[in-house]
Parts: sequence; structure tokens; C-alpha cells
Amino acid sequence: MRIEARENVSLTRKALAPVLAVGAAMVVCSALLVWAGASPLEGWALMLKGALGSTFALTETLTRATPLIFTGLAAAVAFRAKLWNIGAEGQLYIGAVVATWLGAGSFEMPAFLMIPYLFLAGAVGGGLLLLLPTLLKTKLQVDEVVTTLLLNFIVLLFVNWLVFGPWKDPMAMGWPQAAPVVDSALLPQLLAKTRLHLGFVIALACAVGAWWFMRATTWGFEIRAVGASPRASRFAGMPVNAVIVRTALLSGGLAAMAGVSELLGVKEYLTLDLSPGFGYSGIVVAMLAALHPLGVVASSLFVAVIYIGADSMSRAINISNYIADVTTAVCLLSVLVSMFLTRYRIRWR
Repeated sequence: MRIEARENVSLTRKALAPVLAVGAAMVVCSALLVWAGASPLEGWALMLKGALGSTFALTETLTRATPLIFTGLAAAVAFRAKLWNIGAEGQLYIGAVVATWLGAGSFEMPAFLMIPYLFLAGAVGGGLLLLLPTLLKTKLQVDEVVTTLLLNFIVLLFVNWLVFGPWKDPMAMGWPQAAPVVDSALLPQLLAKTRLHLGFVIALACAVGAWWFMRATTWGFEIRAVGASPRASRFAGMPVNAVIVRTALLSGGLAAMAGVSELLGVKEYLTLDLSPGFGYSGIVVAMLAALHPLGVVASSLFVAVIYIGADSMSRAINISNYIADVTTAVCLLSVLVSMFLTRYRIRWR
């Protein structure tokens, strides 16, 4: 067996490969539904109905997709520079911590100033959190996969100490949560009597901005160049370490904005269950999108449909909602294989 790089890969092949891979993954997961004693057609129909079949379902799906867009962008930007940021979960919580610190009654401004201020402050906090493992990587060659992953647990323990200790709200009836943010910090609803909030629009704007930044700016080109070949970039005179540091600040900031969005748009107060794993799911979202910022929006919606729809399907036909985790995992593996086969061919001797 010999693996050869493909010289010319058509745009059609690049576009169709992930679509066919997701289709193949759904076929595999259909077999699991049959094994569980359910009809695949009925199961997938119930999933789509639960995620898209009503105004409430659609808005819940878009609400679930909002933090996934932020964390997916964080992973996509970092991975482009071969900076393996596995710490988006911790950066998400740090963004929420900073927003709580500044927005829970210490002072109040008009909403059009307060909301951008908290998003910017949260983004700075998340970027600074990722800066530490990045400097360890650039200065001491410490593996950032390990350091960013372990920082997640440190941040969660820190949040646990805050909500059980100095920040515990005395009005919360004993529940471990911080005091709510002021009213001017809350994100307005996009549709009355739903949870869909302005954070979704901000996430879309960030996706467009990230696409433009990566495609049309010198810094974006440097990120892509360093990711393609650090040695060649250094030979061309690019400040490789500085590029990686800038990438870390951007990636950590985007992940932290997911926490700010959830805090100001959904929860209104800091708690340990702010995220059910949005930081880790963002990695799946970024890989499904082939690290393309605009593709992150589509893959976030796809993952949100699976998770929201799986809850509805599990109640209707008594199938465990863990089918959502299995489906996203199989989709990810299928897309990775398709990306590999798009770039390389296997020759059998």
C-alpha cells in the first residue's frame, strides 16, 4: 500500500466530500436505530421535527448553535496556525467570569455601551488565558494540547470556588450561583417569548469577520502560512512566534465570547452548568467545517439540530438521546476520512 498526494483537487470534489461523508455517517447511525428497534426514517423525521418543526424548536436550535459558532471559530482559527487549542471550555467560563465581575451590579451603563464592553472584556480574559500555554509552547516547546486541556479543569474549579464562596448569591435559595448581571447587560430577544437572543447575530458577524480576516488581511495570511509550514514562514521572514501569540489571543477571545453570550443571553448569572461542553463540541464543529469560518456556521447548525432533535426523538420513540453524541462522533470521523482521501490517494501494490 502506498499513499500519494493528489496534484490537482477540484473544487467540486472538495465540496462534495464532506457532504457524502455526513451522508455515509447517517447511514451508519441508521443501523444503530434499527438495532435499537426503531425505524430510521421515523427517527430522523422526529429529529428534524423536534429541531425545526415549529417556531419554538427552530429558535431553540439557533440558540444552541450560538455558542457553538463562537467555539467553532475559536478552534478553526487556532488550528489553522497548528495551535491545538483544546481549552475553549475553560476560556468560555473565563469570559463568563469576567462578564459577571463587571456586569453584576458594580456599575451600569446604557445597553448599547454595556453589552459591547462586556463582550470585549470577556474576550480579553479568554485571550489572556490561552496566552499562558501559548508562551510555554513558543518559549519552552511545551505541548499545548496538554496545557490547554488541563487549564479547563483549573478554571472549572475556580468557578466552583466562586459560586460556592465569595460570589454566591444570598438570594438564590442556597443554589450555587453568582448574582445576576444588571438589566442593561442582558442581550435583547430576537423573537418574543423565545430564548433566541442578539448573541446569534453577533456570532454570525464574528463568522463573517473571521472569514474576511483570514482571507483578506496580512495577519490572516500569516496565520495560514505558519500553519502550512512554520519553517518556510520563518525563512520568508515572518515572526512565527508572534503570529502564534496573536492567533492565541484571537482564538481565546472568540471562545470567551461564547461564555459572555450564554451568560447575557440565556442564564443571566454565572453557574457551573453554564456549558454542557460547548468548548469541546466546538472542535467537532470546526473539523466538520474543514476549518472554514463560514462553514462553521453551517456545521454549528447541523450539530445543534442533532442535539435538539435527539431530545425530542428520544421522548417520542424511547431511544437514548446519546444517539446525538454517537452521530456527531461518526460524522466527525467520516469527514476526517473524506478530507484525507480528498488530499491523498491510496495505491495498492
